[in-house]
Amino acid sequence: MKHIMKTVKLFVLCLGAVFFTACSDYLDVVPDGVATLDNAFSNRLNSEKFLFSCYNMLPDQNNPFTYPGHVGIDEIWWDVDVSGLNTRSGSRIATNDQNASDPFQNYWDGRRDGKNLWIGIRDCNIFLDNIERVPDLQNWERVRWVSEVKFIKAYLHFFLLQLYGPVPIVDENFPVNAPTEDVRVYREPVEDVIEYVVNLLDESMENLPDYIEETITEMGRITKPIAYAVKAKVLVWAASPLMNGNPDYMNFKDHRGVQLIPAVEDRTKWNRAMEAVREAIEVCHQRHALFRYQRGFEVMSETTHLKYTLRGAVSERQGVNPESIWAHTGGSNQFQNYCTPKFFSTYSGTAELSATLKLAEEYYTQNGIPIDEDPTWNYIGRYDTRLNDDNSHQYYIGRGEITANLNYFREPRFYAHLAFDRSLFEALAQKEEETIVIQNRSGDPHGVVFSDCHISTGYFIKKLVSFRSGTTTTSPSPWRFSIPNIRLSDLYLLYAETLNEVKDVPDNEVYRWVDSIRTRAGLEGVVDSWAKYSAIPNKPATKEGMREIIKRERMIELSFEGQRFFDLRRWKDATRYMNQPVEGWDFQGVKPEEYYRIITYYTNRNYTMKDYLWPLWNTSITKNSNLVQNPGW
Repeated sequence: MKHIMKTVKLFVLCLGAVFFTACSDYLDVVPDGVATLDNAFSNRLNSEKFLFSCYNMLPDQNNPFTYPGHVGIDEIWWDVDVSGLNTRSGSRIATNDQNASDPFQNYWDGRRDGKNLWIGIRDCNIFLDNIERVPDLQNWERVRWVSEVKFIKAYLHFFLLQLYGPVPIVDENFPVNAPTEDVRVYREPVEDVIEYVVNLLDESMENLPDYIEETITEMGRITKPIAYAVKAKVLVWAASPLMNGNPDYMNFKDHRGVQLIPAVEDRTKWNRAMEAVREAIEVCHQRHALFRYQRGFEVMSETTHLKYTLRGAVSERQGVNPESIWAHTGGSNQFQNYCTPKFFSTYSGTAELSATLKLAEEYYTQNGIPIDEDPTWNYIGRYDTRLNDDNSHQYYIGRGEITANLNYFREPRFYAHLAFDRSLFEALAQKEEETIVIQNRSGDPHGVVFSDCHISTGYFIKKLVSFRSGTTTTSPSPWRFSIPNIRLSDLYLLYAETLNEVKDVPDNEVYRWVDSIRTRAGLEGVVDSWAKYSAIPNKPATKEGMREIIKRERMIELSFEGQRFFDLRRWKDATRYMNQPVEGWDFQGVKPEEYYRIITYYTNRNYTMKDYLWPLWNTSITKNSNLVQNPGW
């Protein structure tokens, strides 16, 4: 096929370079440091280590500062008083320091907190070329391993495409005697890369398991539902505005004159994406369902139970959580600690990451519509304060406490995902009547005590703190879980999005998939909510209005999970959101009138068209003159 004919081959210079230029886990592939192909594939044990080395090259979604979807986007801000956090790659990207001289989170070359994903792809090719040599590997296991590595190889190509757009297609490795001119690779058009990735995913599906049986030893390995879900996301990317008829890239061509991103939109790509998402949901429904917290012996209100459900959809472990389709292994302990209030006498490493005020305002009112569309909600006075002197918020805000109007009469996900001054913070170790009341003003138990260890904006990211984590120990004791890369609600919302793009006007089929998420969140469906409460009652009836609703629903439901970074870019909405200032409450305030005033923590973002695709390192372009830089860099 056309995309196969354009494949790029990389050198296998020597196995010593293969193992020692990647991550340290490669040292475990062969005994006594003897890095040879014969040893790497001499038996099942060594080959399995090589397999896990391929897995180890997957980007780590559990790291807040090195994964592109977390710090650096507009959801999360950090404690800037901690100098060590200011120098992290995500922080530098958030403050306009991304550059072509030495890019941060460089997943192309493996620099500045990024892995060299080309090494991962090269090692996948080595594995596929040599796995047939293993003498003591049963055939059923061999074909499974091949399928897993094909998936990894496809996903690494896709991840690079999400960051850089057009990339080389690396299907085979070059022999060591290849002439120099043959290894000066070209970036291939995104449509060719998409086709290559999709075909490779299709090849992987046949022999992947339907689910993981050995959950203790194999959780995190690739299954058939994962492959179908990733294929769906790949084709949604192909259909989205960034890479489907983007006039900003009209002149984005390589030295051959090849157009790298299509300038003319092809609406049929949405049909193909819709079918892929539908198929993925059908496959996933065999084992996966939306999460709902199952009570044990706990006595709790329905309101608190719903909050556990909405947090547990992310923070319950894969294998226990039927909603989680794919979560990378490794655990989010550090991330979780950074989001945890200072509950402990030894609290170093906690209370460092917070949600921006803007994200707090994204959540709906209790009526399930945006705060600026609900005439019954006090939008103009949202920054004023009020006393919680009745039972209307007994499961959300401490009785007799003062907090901002912004924190009243909001949807359940607002209270499940965020904690704020005078809100309740639930944990299973507590009885409901003993739930902690967050006190976050200066000098309070959870507020700033000295320059380090405090959140800036006033909103804790409760969503990423497991309700199973201890809150009464002397130091943090996080319950280990991995942030889902893909969960079922993500696919539901992608299906609603693709259906809305395919149909002339939205209908019940579109509403159904959004409403399934809203119902689980304790809200009415979109049609009823907008008809009853919104100043724009017909918004769900138009393609444009429903598109906006679906985008908002994704921002809320998938907040802080690393998805917004990719969504804002594929929609070409990043310039709209990323250039807004970072705001929050005044963490140095002691009295309510001092604390509840808006402080601007950062104003100088300059997110432009060039930022939709990250820069290649200039040094890489100097070494390979066939590479072209992304527009604007």
